[in-house]
Amino acid sequence: MPTRKSSVPNRGYRVADQIQRDLTELIARELKDPHVGMVTIQAVEVSPDYAHAKVFFSLLQGDPQQTEDALNHAAGFLRNGLFKRLHIHTVPTLHFQFDRTTERAADMNALIARAVASRSKDE
Repeated sequence: MPTRKSSVPNRGYRVADQIQRDLTELIARELKDPHVGMVTIQAVEVSPDYAHAKVFFSLLQGDPQQTEDALNHAAGFLRNGLFKRLHIHTVPTLHFQFDRTTERAADMNALIARAVASRSKDE
C-alpha cells in the first residue's frame, strides 16, 4: 500500500512553527504557574499524524526538572489554548522536554578554550 503524500508540502513544519509561536505567547501571557519562569521554546517536533508534539524548551534560570513537570502538568491547558488559535483538525498532545543543547555548547566551548590555553602554554 503506497504512503499517502500530504497535499500541502511542508505542512508539518508550518504547523510545528505555528505551535512554537503560539505556545511562546500562551506561556508568557496566560500561564500563571509560579514554577514556570522565563521559558524559551527552542523547537517543536510534530508526529506525522499530528497526534503528538515534542516541545523543547530552555530556561534563563530555575530548576529544569521542576519547570518540565509544571509545563507537562499545564499541557492540557496549553493544548486548549492552541485549539482556539490553530485551525487544524487535530491539535497534538504536548510533551515538554528540557533542551540541553545550550548547556552542551557551553561545555564544549569551555573544553575548546582549555585546549587552546594549554596548547599556547606548551608553545
